[in-house]
Amino acid sequence: MMHDFSGHLADAYFVGVDGGGSKTLAVIVDAQGRERGRALAGSGNHAVVGLEQAASQLRVAVERAAQAAGCSPLLRAAWFGVAGIDSLHDHDQLFPHLSPLAETVLLTNDAELVLGALDNRVGVALIAGTGTIGLGRNAEGDFARASGWGHLLSEEGSGYELGRQALVAAVRAADGRGPQTLLLDSILEHWHLRDPAGILAQVYPAADKAKIARLSALVFAAAQADDIVASRIVQRAVNELALVVTTVSDKLHFFAQPLPLALGGSLLVHEADYRERVLHHLRARLPLGQLAVVDQPALIAARAAIQLVPVEKGSRKET
Repeated sequence: MMHDFSGHLADAYFVGVDGGGSKTLAVIVDAQGRERGRALAGSGNHAVVGLEQAASQLRVAVERAAQAAGCSPLLRAAWFGVAGIDSLHDHDQLFPHLSPLAETVLLTNDAELVLGALDNRVGVALIAGTGTIGLGRNAEGDFARASGWGHLLSEEGSGYELGRQALVAAVRAADGRGPQTLLLDSILEHWHLRDPAGILAQVYPAADKAKIARLSALVFAAAQADDIVASRIVQRAVNELALVVTTVSDKLHFFAQPLPLALGGSLLVHEADYRERVLHHLRARLPLGQLAVVDQPALIAARAAIQLVPVEKGSRKET
């Protein structure tokens, strides 16, 4: 069923939705890009909560945001960035549940929202939070990605991997198999443990990824205190994140011009020293152009959604 989206663009509203594994945030803006309302709902990742529940939470987030904005939930354009959208099959399963919410709907992986901070969504986005992924798009519309294979395979430079390496260094120090490091005492204090044996119960049988990722703060603190082990962990992570960017850049043939780069994820947004080290490493290898640090992907997506409106009013565009 097609809805009648009448009215002038000046009266239109647009939504950006960041659907993660634990929560969904929807932000609505007007045609001038001014935020008018936002709302939270539960997980939008169908791989975590199932298709029906994920679709329901995504719709709820939009409807609540529309209520906060005082506008109709039938919006002019929407960009849904949803965790777990990793294939055309994933897209085709979820899209029909979301398409009635706006005249124009774009559905992508949540990591792509960060690209919305770059002009025409052209360039490379690097996200490092609990996990890591790099992705990009060139002016010809070609798309490429690197990393993001999950914590068991390849998310180097992520909070989880920094935390995991901190644990490895700590237990090796406890055994005497590795050099002494501030990380051992830091982890024991952080988890209120009396001795290293208590680490086992914190990690097994199945530790929460976010719990391990939070140990990354201890790694950065120890590195700032000139702990050699922690400093090496951070430097390896910096090298790996830079490699993700250059890999995506090479795939998309960004050779002749400065590379537009958007950075997202809690580590790159909030750990300024980590971010600057990655940028320093990159600048030694390639010229950087437009640079954006994205701390509100849903707001970026809502503003980018304004550009999704088709030339002919009333048509629907799916990308």
